[in-house]
Amino acid sequence: MSMMKLDGYSAKIEYDAELDNFRGEILGLNGGADFYGSNPKQLRTEFRKSLQVFLQVCKEKGIEPNRCYSGKFNLRITPELHEQLAFAAEAKGMSINTLAQKALQKVVQ
Repeated sequence: MSMMKLDGYSAKIEYDAELDNFRGEILGLNGGADFYGSNPKQLRTEFRKSLQVFLQVCKEKGIEPNRCYSGKFNLRITPELHEQLAFAAEAKGMSINTLAQKALQKVVQ
């Protein structure tokens, strides 16, 4: 999987073997918006078209196009890992939450 960015929006790009084409899916929307292309230039053009159509439909229907994120999520882990994280965070003088934020930030950079 690859990512493509356009006008502040991100899309995941995957190869669709059935269609022998690349498929993009715009992320973080309050609905689905996808696009297809056989090369990066065509993908970018179709990304722009798909995004414009999605945003126009949202405007016409009075829908917020972007999904809202609260900044909270639950994570289930084993008690053993929880203990290890607590010890690691305490040793570094921080909370588990701060330790987790730092680790997660590394993943998305």
